[in-house]
Amino acid sequence: MKRDTGDAALHRPRARGKARHLWGAAAAVLAFVLLMGGCATLDEHQRRWIFQPSDRSWGGGAAAEGMQEVWVPFESAATGQAVRLNGLWLPQDDPKAPRLLYLHGARWDVRSSAGRMRRMHELGFAVLGIDYRGFGRSSEGLPSEELAQEDARAAWDWLAQQQPLAPRYLFGHSLGGAIAVQLAADVNDEAGLIVEGTFTSIRDVVGTFKWGWLPLGPLITQRFDAAAQIARVGTPVLVVHGSEDRLIRPTLGQALYDKAAQPKRFVLVEGGSHHNTNSLGQNDYRQALADLFGLPTQRR
Repeated sequence: MKRDTGDAALHRPRARGKARHLWGAAAAVLAFVLLMGGCATLDEHQRRWIFQPSDRSWGGGAAAEGMQEVWVPFESAATGQAVRLNGLWLPQDDPKAPRLLYLHGARWDVRSSAGRMRRMHELGFAVLGIDYRGFGRSSEGLPSEELAQEDARAAWDWLAQQQPLAPRYLFGHSLGGAIAVQLAADVNDEAGLIVEGTFTSIRDVVGTFKWGWLPLGPLITQRFDAAAQIARVGTPVLVVHGSEDRLIRPTLGQALYDKAAQPKRFVLVEGGSHHNTNSLGQNDYRQALADLFGLPTQRR
């Protein structure tokens, strides 16, 4: 085996350090170029990067077979256009069963979340999951923090019209959790908030990346600052995170929980990733829903 000797070995760490510095400088220059290219261009890049909108379904959406397809129409105050949101609906036989609005994360459509929706249905909820504009079969368009929030509110109002005597809960996974926090802070008729694999803000998520030390915070237009909003939620809050989540680190879930007002509960699912925590933690969910929300969640 050939070994480094003399100056070559001594200078290699310095060379690597120089390479890291150059890459960091390049990233900073790129951010500056985007900013100089105009706020609209910067905003559009961020919206595409954060949402990654598509009509694709994880695993082909097979788990959604048999669910009821519904449409949520409304007039957008933000754009002045008519919008149709496509959704999946899993009702309960009991008209007084608690209802749950499920808000999914980035990249995949609502059919990709059918497994989580079914598991929450098994815990006793009537579940509505919707696609934001730009996802699945919903109206076309590039999603944004503002538009997704408007979509979530329209779905929340639709859910109020179904079985109006039942309490309503909010559930958000990943990016959907930040949307759910904002909605829960804005309305006063929710019975509880559940978030899974969620973060404090986009800025904090970026800070966990390899080049998170770069001063890019002022350039972020899609902030999703859930940490600043969750204290305004006036109902019980359940924060769930997987201990092995490599996409959204558990420390961000814990930090979000710390900002919430009582009553609240933090559940760390051992071995849970960003994608399987809901499945692995079904028993944890059952216990937390009973303790925090007083919901009957008998095994079926």
